[in-house]
Amino acid sequence: MTGNNTVVVFDFDKTIIDLDSDNWVLDELGFTDLFNQLLPTMPWNSLMDRMMNELHSQGKTIGDIVEVLKRAPIHPRIVPAIKAAHALGCDLRIVSDANLFFIETIVKHLGVSDCFSEINTNPSYVDEQGKLRIFPYHDFHSSSHGCDRCPPNMCKGLIIEKMQSSLAEEGNKKKKFIYLGDGCGDFCPSLKLKHGDYVMPRKNYPVWDLICKNRIQIKAEIHEWSDGEDLECVLLCLINTISMEEENKKLFSVDCKFETINPVVAHDALPQALSVPH
Repeated sequence: MTGNNTVVVFDFDKTIIDLDSDNWVLDELGFTDLFNQLLPTMPWNSLMDRMMNELHSQGKTIGDIVEVLKRAPIHPRIVPAIKAAHALGCDLRIVSDANLFFIETIVKHLGVSDCFSEINTNPSYVDEQGKLRIFPYHDFHSSSHGCDRCPPNMCKGLIIEKMQSSLAEEGNKKKKFIYLGDGCGDFCPSLKLKHGDYVMPRKNYPVWDLICKNRIQIKAEIHEWSDGEDLECVLLCLINTISMEEENKKLFSVDCKFETINPVVAHDALPQALSVPH
């Protein structure tokens, strides 16, 4: 199937949807001021769990949160881009510092749940009281993930390395990655990409600035995008490029039966009338 050697990894906030899902929920439900007041006192991920408790204690239900998430703004070309990449046989994945409940609610609402083979994000679940609990992807209370570029709860670079190792163990060393993101946390995974991979930073967003300042550290080809229309165009073009490269490799593989012709012998063997005059 076309494109089936391509792994496309999407960030979620400000990449698939056009804003930060955490901020969106808190803003829409009227908890922005409390969030901003508490933010200096604890890590973002821990604070989101605290805020879900505040929402619950003030009568906000899971249904209220779901309705807000369904209204999250998204560019009209994002869903077609996801569906097209999936139809071309790409392995689509999400790596996000949001949380599983928010992401699953939105992708289900958009009708693209089946397009993604995995979602790597902060775990969350609704407890017996009907309250959303949010936990860190990496339990930084017991140990550090060891990356000073990334927030304590998640290093996306380590997640990409885990994907690369897993594919290599399965014998899929030829898989090429396309990574799309916007934020500071998307710089570390961009550094883990290899020659032949592609990184798609959102132009004029934090990851774009970091990549521009550290281009020499990036092995992957860099292709920026500005909005959903750009994302669709660039992504499908890259998938097509990878597919064509694979087809060309098949055409010129070791199975090719043509003999190599010595250019000197070939020239000497030409009829005199066709020889290049000296």
